Amino acid sequence: MPDTSDSPNTRLTDRVSTELSHLLRRAHTPGLHLVATPIGNLGDITLRALAILATADVVYAEDTRHSGKLLSHFGIHAKLKPYHEHNASHERPAILEALGKQQSIALISDAGMPLVSDPGYKLVRDCAAEGFAVDCMPGASAPLCGLVTSGLPTDTFMFAGFLPNKSSARQTRIAELAAMPATLILFEAPSRLPETLQALAQGLGDRPAAVARELTKLNEELARGTLKSLYEDFSGRDSIKGEVVIVIAPPPPQTIDDDAITQALTDAMQSLSLRDAAKAVSDDLKVPRKRVYDLGLKLRQDSKTND
Repeated sequence: MPDTSDSPNTRLTDRVSTELSHLLRRAHTPGLHLVATPIGNLGDITLRALAILATADVVYAEDTRHSGKLLSHFGIHAKLKPYHEHNASHERPAILEALGKQQSIALISDAGMPLVSDPGYKLVRDCAAEGFAVDCMPGASAPLCGLVTSGLPTDTFMFAGFLPNKSSARQTRIAELAAMPATLILFEAPSRLPETLQALAQGLGDRPAAVARELTKLNEELARGTLKSLYEDFSGRDSIKGEVVIVIAPPPPQTIDDDAITQALTDAMQSLSLRDAAKAVSDDLKVPRKRVYDLGLKLRQDSKTND
């Protein structure tokens, strides 16, 4: 048999084992540890996450049955307790008491980063107020995974979570998001995806968008198009399965003509200098300040000529 003792794979395995052993030796530190877990592919767990979960005094999970499978897969026998929206107010005092005894507490969600569309921010707030250490073990994140693979602008984005269930409330929320100058990221249940895409197309216009489904899993899908074309695609399917991330392009830039700028300048210069008025109008209309200032100079010159 060939000697594989110095093969690249063997060296990698040895390095990973050495690093994990090092992390395990120093992982048990007092405080609240927010630990990201895989959103589908178990290989996305980080070495730091494994070390924290293996050495924590208690691991609080959204669903202990679901998280128990994750821990079991890696041979971790941690003390698991539930922490979710229905018991959070009851469990927070117990967690704070444990932290006061210098215990190491890990908080995980069913998938991805804790606190993102999951309970937990009040716990972090209370820990900070009490002076307890809070740190984060970064890892998989469905919103960011959907964003960076969508092909849509990533320089400014807003995560808006789930839209309301009721139609009227959903329409109101979409109207609030319509003018947001950022790429929008939403979560949605597969059963409501066509209905939501239709509502988004009606409320936002037919913007470029992407639907990411079953991210990092065997049947991962990323569909790109416009909100209308995506609605037509998914509404024609017999069934839709898996967690869904919707990514929507920002609104197209508005064209502000010179007449609108001049009118705004005329009003602003009733009480402000040209310089201050140009700044105020530029900020309000989101147009270059030099363009506004040049129009102000022309407006002032025309006023002198008419006089």
